[in-house]
Amino acid sequence: MSTPLEIPVAILAGGLATRLWPVTEKIPKSLIPVAGRPFLAHQLAMLHARGIRHAVLCIGYLGEMIQNEFGDGEKFGVKLDYSFDGEKLLGTGGAIKRALPKLGEEFFVLYGDSYLPIEYAPIAEFFHRCGKLGLMTVYRNEGKYDTSNVVFRDGEIAVYDKKAKLPEMRHIDYGLSLFKSSMFDAYATDQVFDLAEVMGRLVREKQLAGYEVPDRFYEMGSPAGLAELETMLQSKSP
Repeated sequence: MSTPLEIPVAILAGGLATRLWPVTEKIPKSLIPVAGRPFLAHQLAMLHARGIRHAVLCIGYLGEMIQNEFGDGEKFGVKLDYSFDGEKLLGTGGAIKRALPKLGEEFFVLYGDSYLPIEYAPIAEFFHRCGKLGLMTVYRNEGKYDTSNVVFRDGEIAVYDKKAKLPEMRHIDYGLSLFKSSMFDAYATDQVFDLAEVMGRLVREKQLAGYEVPDRFYEMGSPAGLAELETMLQSKSP
């Protein structure tokens, strides 16, 4: 069991999950059953095992169903808070901006469909040492699990772009990042913006640290990813 970490994690779970329709027309992605339990239950168990004790769920579409199912998170050993988008979907960046009062001065960000069984403490330590405003974990993907979107050179994120496809893009945004909350001061509270925009700005300002992880990621944002994750979790269950 990992030593508890002081840093909370924001889980971005507010999207419409259209790639998984018709399943996600009736239930949010976090509640889709995977290996016999709602996906979020696996995510929280994995986070708890790695020292995370506080999570803020950024929710929108059908978010009340997640709150009703998971409550304060006590049975998972992770204190759960909830931040709702409100009338309009705010985008991944806007959702974090709204959740800042519950997150404090620094925090991890994890996508609501990502299962990332890596050690979180060394990433937090690296972030504190590097003194930058943000950190992106990257994986040398070579286009294998999804489209590579990062140029990672000499320990630095040189380029991050989800649209441009450059031949030197061998890495991919792994799905876990870390931020100082001051990074979001420039944005208005109900502004709609994407986290990719924040990352791009940090790259230009040389304020985005890169941390390479050796292990592949799992995700359940697509039918293929969901099937693969199901197989992996089934193989792990006693």
